[in-house]
Amino acid sequence: MTETRAEVLLPTSDLRKDLPFFTRVLGMRMDMIYPADDPAVAVFSGHGLRVRLDQGAKAAPAHLRILTDAPDAVAGGERRLTAPGGTTVEIDELNPPLVLPPTEHAFVVRRLADQAPWVIGRAGMSYRDLVPTRLGGAIIASHIRVPDGKVPDMVHFHKVGFQLIFCVNGWVDVLYEDQGGLRRIHAGDCFIQPPRIRHRVVEAGDDIEVVEIGVPAEHITEIDHDMDLPTPDFRPDREWDGQRFVHSLARDGVWQDFRLKGYICRDTTIADNTRGVAGVQVVRRGQGDPQPARHDSDILFGFVMAGAMTLSGEGKDPFRLSRGDAFVIPPGMVTTWADPTDDFELLEVALPGHFATTPV
Repeated sequence: MTETRAEVLLPTSDLRKDLPFFTRVLGMRMDMIYPADDPAVAVFSGHGLRVRLDQGAKAAPAHLRILTDAPDAVAGGERRLTAPGGTTVEIDELNPPLVLPPTEHAFVVRRLADQAPWVIGRAGMSYRDLVPTRLGGAIIASHIRVPDGKVPDMVHFHKVGFQLIFCVNGWVDVLYEDQGGLRRIHAGDCFIQPPRIRHRVVEAGDDIEVVEIGVPAEHITEIDHDMDLPTPDFRPDREWDGQRFVHSLARDGVWQDFRLKGYICRDTTIADNTRGVAGVQVVRRGQGDPQPARHDSDILFGFVMAGAMTLSGEGKDPFRLSRGDAFVIPPGMVTTWADPTDDFELLEVALPGHFATTPV
């Protein structure tokens, strides 16, 4: 059997003084040292890493990061150190707490006709940014296509506060941890992926389009090399950070009056299953004439899936919005959703899930 090892080469200007630093201060194990009479090379292992200190290496000083769930227990609690031989060392949290940046409120309109670029992102999928400002890092909203229906995906999870996958067109198959076998969504259906739930996209139709919402905008995706999906247990009531997995089907939706006059909606149950973190509704034209209103939600995002309507905001020129267009309305701003077509359909995402709307 062939044995293979990988190690990181670190130059050092003083190996003799580095020996106690790497063993006593950093808590690593020395595995090799030579030559015996005047050591110039030493190999250490620890913290999932193997490093070779070489006094003769011709390279710039290195930077070493040690991640741990107990940073105060390493190096006497120091977070920044410099080894005698020049290596700088950073001690940091292995699983730092999720930071939700404050929302930088703004009125945003993003139209498909404006030719925003599609870029190739994770797993070869094409992404179009629906909120370029990202409201100061508070949210990312992406319009996603899969060029050929095949997704070279791996089991992974997201360190995120909230994440929605809403199918606008076509279909997509996904496997989720503890949620049984293959799950498929069609146009009008959606998933919410609770924080850290393991999942893998398996396949998508050639015409697939989804809208993905993530909070905060910058969050980490980690690959889980040890888990196989599907998992053997079916646990529909399991929670991840207080949130349950949701597979909402359009065909099961119940239509009711929307928060704005002149419209109806179907709820996806996401507000209840996230304990109010976020709410997701599908909106259509109803009875009566629309009227101006304001809301107090921190983030209110809309994406037009069919038809058209005119969005008018105080102090802004009106926008005629149609399929593929998106917008964000800041709290307190008076707006009117006017002149909806008979086939108008919109995805609305609100954070938090419960908020007040006041007619004006």
